[in-house]
Amino acid sequence: MQKLLIFFVVFLGISCVFAQDRPVKGGLIKSSDTTQVQPVIDSDLIKSEEKEVSLLDRVLKDDSKDKKANIKDYLIISHKNDTTYVDTTLTIHKDYKFNYLRRDNFGLMPFSNLGQTYNSLTYNFQNTDLLPSFGARARHFNYMEIEDTYYYRVPTPFTELFYKTAFEQGQLADSFFTVNTSPQFNFSIAYKGLRSLGQYQHIVTSTGNFRVTANYSSKNHRYNARGHIVMQDLLNEENGGLQDDDVPRFRSGEAEFLDRAIFDPNFENAESVLKGKRFHLEQQYQLVRKDSASSHELSFKHIISFEDKSFQFDQDSQSVLFGDAFSNSGLRDRVTLERLYNQVEANYSNKLIGNISLNINNTDYNYGYNKLVLLNSNTIINRIKGNVTALGGAYQKVYKGFNLNGEAGLNIVGDFTGNYIKGEASYSLANDILAKATISHSSKAPNFNVLLYQSDYQDYNWQNNFGNTESQQLAFQINYKKLAKVTVDYSTISDYIYFKQDANITTSQSIKAFQNNATINYLRAKLENEITVGKFALNNTVLYQNVQDDNSVLNVPEITTRNTFYFSSHLFKKAMFLQTGVTLNYFTKYFMNAYNPILAEFYVQNETEIGDFPRLDFFLNAKIRQTRIFFKAEHFNSAFTGYDYFSAPNYPYRDFTVRFGLVWNFFM
Repeated sequence: MQKLLIFFVVFLGISCVFAQDRPVKGGLIKSSDTTQVQPVIDSDLIKSEEKEVSLLDRVLKDDSKDKKANIKDYLIISHKNDTTYVDTTLTIHKDYKFNYLRRDNFGLMPFSNLGQTYNSLTYNFQNTDLLPSFGARARHFNYMEIEDTYYYRVPTPFTELFYKTAFEQGQLADSFFTVNTSPQFNFSIAYKGLRSLGQYQHIVTSTGNFRVTANYSSKNHRYNARGHIVMQDLLNEENGGLQDDDVPRFRSGEAEFLDRAIFDPNFENAESVLKGKRFHLEQQYQLVRKDSASSHELSFKHIISFEDKSFQFDQDSQSVLFGDAFSNSGLRDRVTLERLYNQVEANYSNKLIGNISLNINNTDYNYGYNKLVLLNSNTIINRIKGNVTALGGAYQKVYKGFNLNGEAGLNIVGDFTGNYIKGEASYSLANDILAKATISHSSKAPNFNVLLYQSDYQDYNWQNNFGNTESQQLAFQINYKKLAKVTVDYSTISDYIYFKQDANITTSQSIKAFQNNATINYLRAKLENEITVGKFALNNTVLYQNVQDDNSVLNVPEITTRNTFYFSSHLFKKAMFLQTGVTLNYFTKYFMNAYNPILAEFYVQNETEIGDFPRLDFFLNAKIRQTRIFFKAEHFNSAFTGYDYFSAPNYPYRDFTVRFGLVWNFFM
């Protein structure tokens, strides 16, 4: 990573010189604080209702060489080809996204140190995956997947620098640079790095996410190619949380224990690291293009993606918390997954039938360990290897004002069965009212770490033969820009997979995978709105959840809410734009999932209720030219509302702290 950083700095310097030698004519940037657009890296992308008309098409068709660069020409393109542009404004949603993940983390409960995991307060069971996931899901919140990677097109070189203070020692920084070396070719490079000491013993975090993207379009726009390289290294020291005897001392608020470094955690000799590298390439060729002579379009696409991922848990000596081990010292659990994905796709469209795409894809996978385990006269295998071939398709059409979308996939050859189907219809009831309905079905095999796991701890070795988890979801959404956005979804989940303490072992924390034998019914209703009076505003996000679950294996809080009261105004003859206010986060008590560091998974527990504590944050944010400055007093009410706040059993949430940072954009 150090070499990559050195390369990035050198490349940035060379690119700056290159950009100065070849300036774009009229390279002026026009921006307005009142323009409501999306941010550059962590945005939800605005979808065009008709794919024939998009921001990208508009720019590609504009051959004017003397046109001044406009903020709307700095394009961001998702892996689904949804396109938006760079946003330099300051809104309350920018405050919600100014965090480690760089996205709105409503519904997630952070742990005490930056870069640790998050406890999920809500779940979405809409799924379009056909194969098992790797596992270690608690460590994947900051793991950048294919859908988290964006591509760019810019008239002049563009840079974004992100910085935020961490806890005790360290900092979080994210540097991004992109340039079009020609109208046909764009290149971007970025690195996000974090190191944070934390307030408790042995919870240092050190993470790095390195990304390179490139995209190319031929002069006649028939051939398009894009790809990325992503390398990630996410390390956490693990301490097992507070000892049971120390939890009452934390809750008491005694002055002696306000110095959190005094607490002795369960152990101070373990760390876990998730690593991954991915090489991804997409190519598309338009055989037939729409023009004045033809209303048809036919194109072919090829996708190839290789990913190598590993998760490792190291511990210097055995901890009694997890039971007996095969050795007393030098414990190491390491699992890897190599996956090669190939897809060939044909796309056809015309105005009468819409857009149709059909694909066939193949995935070659190799998951496992470098040893066999003999336990209680049973041999646990070390590898799950194979290959799966699947068929897929998608459809899109605008019909009498309805925007219709559908997609489906089915495994046809291989050891894993799986399928999904999803349909969506949206309709504009008025210029500012959009209604949408979605129906989906999914059948997916359990994650690899559920099917096979090996560890130096004896109770953490298994080989399971669970069936697929099946889920159905019906969702509705109505978005009235002037009033509110309401989303309701209802899911049924059969054969749900979960982790839980083995009831047969009470002397240690022995966590195993189980499959639910009943159907879970899960309802969610979410309201988002903002009430504005003059320069004051109240922004609200309220989530209601109800679970019908006979076995209590899916636990969520009934009410989760975030409410922000804030003031916005221009100052100093509009040289500065200011936002300041207070945000309340709250969720009702429930049996919150516990965290297991060996598996890097959350597991179900029904003994300890957590919640019913408010979290108040005071913030003061300002925008000066293209720089946005963020200042926040986090959880300032901790001292006077009681020390009963936890992110998971035995893992306290953060105390009051003051943090600041900035996002700085450069247009060369």
